[in-house]
Amino acid sequence: MKPEISPSAHTLPGHWASVLEASQSPVKDLNSILAWVELDLDGEMRFERSLLCLIPTGLFWSDGIRSEFWPISPGAHLLHGDYAGVGHLKLESEASLLRLWYFTLAVNPQVLRLQSSFRQLIRGDQLGNEPESSVYDKQVCPVCLSPKPANSDACPTCDPEEDAPPSTWTLFKLWRFARPYKKELLLGFVLTLLSTGATLIPPYLTMPLMDHVLIPYEKGNPIDFDLATKYLLALFAAAVVAWGLGWWKTYLLALVSERIGADLRNTTFEHLLKLSLEYFGGKRTGDLIARIGAETDRICVFLSLYALDFATDVIMITMTAAILVSIDPLLALVTLAPLPFIVWMIHVVRDKLRFGFEKIDRVWSEVTNILADTIPGIRVVKAFAQEDRELKRFVDSNKHNLQINDRVNRVWGLFSPTVTLLTETGLLVVWGFGIWQVAHQKVTVGVLIAFLAYIGRFYIRLDSMSRIVSHTQKAAAGAKRIFDILDHVSSVPEPINPAPLGAVKGHISLRSVGFRYGNRAVSKGIDLDIAPGEMIGLVGHSGSGKSTLVNLICRFYDVSAGSIALDGRDIRSIRIADYRKRIGLVLQEPFLFFGTIAENIAYGKPDATREEIIEAARAAHAHEFILRLPLGYDSLVGERGQSLSGGERQRISIARALLINPSILILDEATSSVDTTTEKEIQRALDNLVKGRTTIAIAHRLSTLRKADRLVVLDKGEIVEIGSHDELMDAQGAYYALYQAQLRHAAELVEGGAIGESIDESELKQESLQVIAKETGGGV
Repeated sequence: MKPEISPSAHTLPGHWASVLEASQSPVKDLNSILAWVELDLDGEMRFERSLLCLIPTGLFWSDGIRSEFWPISPGAHLLHGDYAGVGHLKLESEASLLRLWYFTLAVNPQVLRLQSSFRQLIRGDQLGNEPESSVYDKQVCPVCLSPKPANSDACPTCDPEEDAPPSTWTLFKLWRFARPYKKELLLGFVLTLLSTGATLIPPYLTMPLMDHVLIPYEKGNPIDFDLATKYLLALFAAAVVAWGLGWWKTYLLALVSERIGADLRNTTFEHLLKLSLEYFGGKRTGDLIARIGAETDRICVFLSLYALDFATDVIMITMTAAILVSIDPLLALVTLAPLPFIVWMIHVVRDKLRFGFEKIDRVWSEVTNILADTIPGIRVVKAFAQEDRELKRFVDSNKHNLQINDRVNRVWGLFSPTVTLLTETGLLVVWGFGIWQVAHQKVTVGVLIAFLAYIGRFYIRLDSMSRIVSHTQKAAAGAKRIFDILDHVSSVPEPINPAPLGAVKGHISLRSVGFRYGNRAVSKGIDLDIAPGEMIGLVGHSGSGKSTLVNLICRFYDVSAGSIALDGRDIRSIRIADYRKRIGLVLQEPFLFFGTIAENIAYGKPDATREEIIEAARAAHAHEFILRLPLGYDSLVGERGQSLSGGERQRISIARALLINPSILILDEATSSVDTTTEKEIQRALDNLVKGRTTIAIAHRLSTLRKADRLVVLDKGEIVEIGSHDELMDAQGAYYALYQAQLRHAAELVEGGAIGESIDESELKQESLQVIAKETGGGV
C-alpha cells in the first residue's frame, strides 16, 4: 500500500501512536510531530518495521521494543542516497556518523519529506507554510518515485504516452508524410470534385425526362423519341464520365496512400533505431512490431479507401444540398431535417469509439507479445513442457481481446442501425410531403422524382459517412500509437554540431561519472583513466555496476552526472555512429542474424571482401569449423544462430568484431558460458583481438583477467580498488576477498573431481590445492 505523505499526527498508524504514548519517548504530544516515516528495513537490510519521527527538539526512532533519540544540533544534517532499489538515510554531526537507516524506495517520498522538514528546522525556518504535498511533488514522481526536474510537473521516467488520450486531430499530423505528394493529392481532389459532380447529373436529367416525355405520354400525347434519345445519351455520357473520373482518382490516391504508408513505416523504424536502449527496456517486442506493421497498414487502408470515401461523401452531401435548395427550398428543408440528429449522434459516439479502438490496439499488442515471447523461446517452452501454460496465456489474452471488441461493437451495433432508421424515416417524410405538394400543384411529378433520386443519394452518402466514423477512429488510435514513437526523444541525442572524429588513439577518461536508471542510483562518483592500448579488467559482485559502466562507455546510455571523454573529447560531442564504429563488442550471449555465416561476420562492414571475411575468421579461430559446414561461409545459420553451438557463435562474434578493426574493445563475459576446451579456442582468438587495442573486459572468473594491465574493482556502483593482480592481492581488500572466495569454490571442485584444465585453470588448481592444505593443516 502506498504510504501516507502527510506528516500530521492524525495520519500516524494507531499501533505507533500507542507505542509513543506508552514509551518514555520525548514525544509528549502527537500533534508535535513535524514529520514521520515508517521504515521497512533494519540495519541488516531485512524487512522490519520501525518509526522515525521529527519533532521540534530532535529525531526519535523506535522499532516497538528499542528506541533512541538525537537532539537537534546546529552542525547535524541528514544525508539521503539510494542504490539498486535500497535507500539509506544518514544522520551525521560535524564530527561523526550518528545513525544509519535503510529503507526500500516504496517509502522514499516520506523520507524526502522528513529530510526537507529537518533541513528547514536546522535553518530555523517556520514549518507549515508550505502545503504538505508540495515538497513531495517537487522532489519525486508519485507514480515511479523517481526524482523530477525542478519546476516541472512531468516525470521523464514515466512514459507519457499511456496517459495521452487519442484524438482525431492526430490524423492531421500525417500531413508531414503527405506533403511530398501534394500535387498528386491536389489532382485527386479535383478529380473527386469532377467525378462527384458527374454522378449528380443523372437525377437532374430525370426531371425533364419525366415532365417532357413520360407525363405528356400519360396524358395522350405521342412520345418524343428524339428528345428521349438525347436525355438517355446524356445520362449514358454522365455515367461513363463519372466512371472514368472515379477510376482515375481511386487509382491515383491509392498509389499516394501506399507511398505515404511506406514512408511512415520507414520513418518510424528509422526513428526507433535511433532511440536509446532505455526506451526498449520499457517496451515489448510484440507491441512495437504491431505498431509498425498493423497500425501503419490500418492508416494506409484508411487513407486509400475511407479518407477518399469520406471526402466524396462530404462533397456529395454539400452539392446535393445545394441542388435541392435551388430546386425547392421548402422541400429541401424537410429533406434535410434528420441531418442535425445524425451529426449529433456521430459526435456522441465518436469519442467512445476512439477510446475503445485504442484499447483494442493495446490488447491486441498483448496477443502479439505472447507470440513474440513464445516462438523465439520455443526450445525453453518445450524443455519445461509448458505448452499448455503458453496456450492458456494466449487463449486468455485472446479472450480479453474479444471482450474489448464486444464492448466497442455494442456501441457501434446501436449507432449504425439508428442512422439507417433516421435515413429511412427521412425518405418517408419526403414521400409524404412531396405527395402533398404534388396534390396542391406546388411541384411537378418530375421534381418529386428528382428529389427522391437526390435524397436517396444524399442519405446513402450520409449513412456511408457515419460508417466511416469507426474506421476514422481506428486510424486515429493507430496514428496516436505511431506518433508516440515518433514524438519520443532519445535520451542519447546526437550532437548539434558534431566534428569529425579523426584518428582514435583510445584514451578513455571518466570524470565523476554517475548514472541513475529510473529511481535507482546504479553508478556514482566514478573516476578512471584508461591509457591507449591498455587492458582493463572490471571485477565485482553481480550488480556492482560493471555492465552499466560498459554501457555508458559505449554510449548506450548517457551519464546522469560527470562526463566520459575519448582522446580528450566528450563522447556526447561525437556523432554516435562514428563513435560506435570504433568500438568492437563481444557479448556473453552473441546474437547472430538469420543469414549466412559470411553475412554475420560482415555485419559491421557489409562491403567487406570474401578475403577480409576469411582473414577475420582465421584470426578468430573460426575458419576450420566453418569449412566443415555444408556450404562453408554460405551456410545459413538459424534464427539467432540456433544451428550453431555456443562456442561457434562466440567465435563468429569475435570475427565480426575483428573485421571492423576497432580502436576500443569491450569484452563482456566472453568466455563464461562455454566448456574449457572451447574456452581455449576463444581465448586464443581474443589474444589476437586485443593486440594494440584499448580493451575493457568483464569477467566473473578472475583467472581470465591475469593478462590485464590493471583491475578495477566495483562495489555498489563505485570503484573501491584499482591495481594489478599482485598489488590487489597484497592489499588484501575487496579483490582479495573475491579471489579467495573463488579459490575456495575451486577447491571444493577439486575435492569433488569436477574441475577441468582450462586456460589458467592449472594454476588456479594449484592455488586451490594450497587453500585446501592451508585450511586442513595438511600438505599438498
